[in-house]
Amino acid sequence: MAKLSTDEFLERLAKGKAVPAVLLLGDEPYLRDECRKQLIEKFVPEGARTWAVSHFSADSEETQAAMDQAQTLPMLSPQQVVFLEEAETIEKLGEKARDEAVKTLETYLENPAPFTVLVIEASGLDQRMRLARLLLEKALVVDVGLGENVDERVAAAAALAKSLAKEQGIEFEKGAAEDLAELVSGDLMRLKTEVDKLATYAGDRAIVKREDVAALVISERRATIWEVAEFLAARQPKKALEFFDRLLREGEEPVAMLGAMAWMYRKLVEATEVRATNGWQAARALGMRPEQAELAIQSARKISKERLLEGIKALREADNRLKGGTKDPHSVMEFLVWELSGARAAGK
Repeated sequence: MAKLSTDEFLERLAKGKAVPAVLLLGDEPYLRDECRKQLIEKFVPEGARTWAVSHFSADSEETQAAMDQAQTLPMLSPQQVVFLEEAETIEKLGEKARDEAVKTLETYLENPAPFTVLVIEASGLDQRMRLARLLLEKALVVDVGLGENVDERVAAAAALAKSLAKEQGIEFEKGAAEDLAELVSGDLMRLKTEVDKLATYAGDRAIVKREDVAALVISERRATIWEVAEFLAARQPKKALEFFDRLLREGEEPVAMLGAMAWMYRKLVEATEVRATNGWQAARALGMRPEQAELAIQSARKISKERLLEGIKALREADNRLKGGTKDPHSVMEFLVWELSGARAAGK
């Protein structure tokens, strides 16, 4: 069965076409989450979602449980949505366990329940293996990846930025959406966060200019802000300062750096409440890419929630100092880093 793009799939859903089984294939969390959201909204009334939306993980050997649920009449809803996540892990099972899991899926897909939408998720599948051949033949395949081509990723991200901006009641001037897409390197989760931030910054003007993007969005190509989390967690202010000095030399705006730090700290606070066993679970809970979500979980285990909340306050105060017209942003950043690392309180 030919793959559908996310847009083609959502258009199909809007037309009300039946979808007995869907394979979400790819590793872009934003696209995957958008498909999840639309499937639930389309098939399950809001008041019934506690009972008629189920999540299972093949990584936790829950394939049989997912198929059992798919064949069970839903409560309080004419239809249910059953998610089987991390299906690619079936390929890594021992031969006997793998064959049993594939047979379980095959038996269900030969005669899917009319009251269930089965959603199987996989970051990637080996098309030489029986599992991939089965799913590609029996399920509606939706491409939720952006591929490896940089130009295609940036083009897709720019198109999404314009769409998200329209929902916010703003628009990008010519070239601004493309600048944003390049700065976030096609990361759609981060793109959405940056569009929200730019919409607030634009205010009544309702036009996002290229200089707005340059001023507010820290370049993912130049540095990954998560690098500094480890330094702060380990109370190593000198290394953190070297990180920020490098960004300043490369032309990053101090206000953008603080914005990225504030976002990171909010995610670290969220991460203190997350109970996840792998990157995909953390990504779904935090709304981030799996690799970043894992870093957030690891860093949050090393910094107390109290210290994180104090850090958010310190970031707000530093932002006020920068916006108050200080002529020495380096001193502001230096003072901030010593606060965030806990070195000042320790008398270092």
